Amino acid sequence: MNTLEGKVWRFGKDIDTDLIIAARYLNTSDPKELAKHVMEDADPDFVNKMTPGDIIVADENFGCGSSREHAPIALKAAGIAAVIAPTFARIFYRNAFNMGLPIFELEESAEIREGDVVSIDMDAGTITDKTTGKTYSFTPIPPFMQELLSAGGLMNYAKNEIETGDAK
Repeated sequence: MNTLEGKVWRFGKDIDTDLIIAARYLNTSDPKELAKHVMEDADPDFVNKMTPGDIIVADENFGCGSSREHAPIALKAAGIAAVIAPTFARIFYRNAFNMGLPIFELEESAEIREGDVVSIDMDAGTITDKTTGKTYSFTPIPPFMQELLSAGGLMNYAKNEIETGDAK
């Protein structure tokens, strides 16, 4: 999972967890059910327009609000490959990695337009807007967080550590 590529869907600043997955849908923890309603209050037709592998690009403070893990679970289950924003709410940041959803801090995210296709090279630390040809460097992901993403999230990471006897 060193390179991701997808079509961009734009959202503004302060996208809170209730916009990502509304509280009225939290009566289930089934990721497939949550995925049916992802971003519904921000864009009622979002799940019908997006395709697996697409990428959300937002303005600052993405994932603010409650600490619900359902938000990154719903995004990942819907097929969102990654989220790019200049800043993320701290609890969302950690929850995203724990759930195996790649997120990238990019100060210049406002330059990327909806409909553009971006390629994210995790090894090189770059995001290339293939529509405009512009390349950006993102804030490096700490090594342990990279391990969580590679494993598909914290639970898979822990399971692998226990099964291989590498638990620290």
